[in-house]
Amino acid sequence: MDVHPPTEAEPGEDRAALPPSKGSPMIDASITVEGSIVSPSQSARSLGVTLDNQLCFSSHILAITRTCRFSLHNIRRIRPFLTQEVTQLLVQTLVISRLDYCNSLLAGLPACTIKPLQLVQNAAARLMFNQPKFTHVTPLLSSLHWLPIAARIRFKSLVLAFHAARGTAPPYLQSLITPYTPPRPLRSASSDKLTVPSLRAPGSRSSQSRLFSVLIPRWWNDLLQSVRTAESLAIFRKRLKTHLFRLHYH
Repeated sequence: MDVHPPTEAEPGEDRAALPPSKGSPMIDASITVEGSIVSPSQSARSLGVTLDNQLCFSSHILAITRTCRFSLHNIRRIRPFLTQEVTQLLVQTLVISRLDYCNSLLAGLPACTIKPLQLVQNAAARLMFNQPKFTHVTPLLSSLHWLPIAARIRFKSLVLAFHAARGTAPPYLQSLITPYTPPRPLRSASSDKLTVPSLRAPGSRSSQSRLFSVLIPRWWNDLLQSVRTAESLAIFRKRLKTHLFRLHYH
């Protein structure tokens, strides 16, 4: 049995989290240069991330999946000659690092969109233990202390939120969140929560629900207070991983 991203909406998430520009009209941005028509590209690559014109990241996920499966295929060919420690080093370097690279950009995407990445992680875990294709993978991921893909995306996003909340993130990220201040003195004033913007503004609610300024405060407020109020980044990362690990495996 494979581990798949949750099919039901998690607390604070928009159930219909569709690509942000799904229903927006396409703008004809073609220009003419010396008699030749130059049309806009459907996708562009920046710092190793493929950005498509609807920001659904399907092209990026496809590229990651293809590269990771090629690496897994090569490792599998020499797996009989490798120890588990060496295999883990190769898998971490060539596969898991690619799954984690810039994964905070995938926050809020539907489970079906990130499912190919989870299937790659499942295959990597089976390869680690030399298990056949249909082996139940949850105990393998748990023993490796690997969070599922959806949890890894949340982990990276909340680490960015920690930096923004503590003032150590770039100004453009800090400007996207606002500490929660109750209208009158309440115990929640010391809970280190963030203000969740309203989605009543014009526009697609499913599009707005993926915004950093909307999604991240929801995820942040869902954390245990002991996690939110961690004294340092190292403590926060440790408590956050423990929290997510228990959430997904217990």
